[in-house]
Amino acid sequence: MNSPLKAHSSPPRILLASRNAGKLREFAGLLAEFTIIPWPADAPEIPEDGAFFKDNAAQKAAFARDWWRIHREEPVDFSLADDSGLCVDALWGGPGVLSARFAKELSMVEKNRALLAMLPLNAKRSARFVCVLALTSMAGNELRFFEGSVEGGLAAEPRGQQGFGYDPIFIPEGFNQTFGELSEDVKARLSHRAQAVQALRAALAPLGALVPRSDPGLGRGSGR
Repeated sequence: MNSPLKAHSSPPRILLASRNAGKLREFAGLLAEFTIIPWPADAPEIPEDGAFFKDNAAQKAAFARDWWRIHREEPVDFSLADDSGLCVDALWGGPGVLSARFAKELSMVEKNRALLAMLPLNAKRSARFVCVLALTSMAGNELRFFEGSVEGGLAAEPRGQQGFGYDPIFIPEGFNQTFGELSEDVKARLSHRAQAVQALRAALAPLGALVPRSDPGLGRGSGR
């Protein structure tokens, strides 16, 4: 089995298996040394019907890799996929892996309010953001996984305009502000995605792919 991690003499080119504008902005900051290639507008929708974050991340990374091999000639080194979500203890871990599909007919503002309305009266408001990254080489088939999470709780109502997704209702542990109120620099140090990226960097650095950052806050990111 070929390893997805090969030494590189120049910054690798990564195909990001997502059209989510918030994720694209975040990865562009957190992986500034890479050339990030977004999923093309004319490409098919990427399937994500797994039962767990890892399942979805693997499915998306492999699908993007296989499609690119057949339909594109532009050189790319890696396919990278992210699956992430908000896990609320009072909702038995939901919406969790279904975070992107929860109340899909609603706007994000409406979706945040709908989620808060689902909490039982006097319920614990503890929650966490979880991120799983899947990385595969365009020349191989093996997948590597990198995980991150951030603990916190839910606000009484949405607050703030920063970030995207569920950021306005999530208060990270140790703070009074939601991710929607915190600066990008602070979120980039705390976020589940920044932590997963740090794990990815630790795996790539010995191979010469890039110089690891000791502080993910050197990048720019947002909350979900």
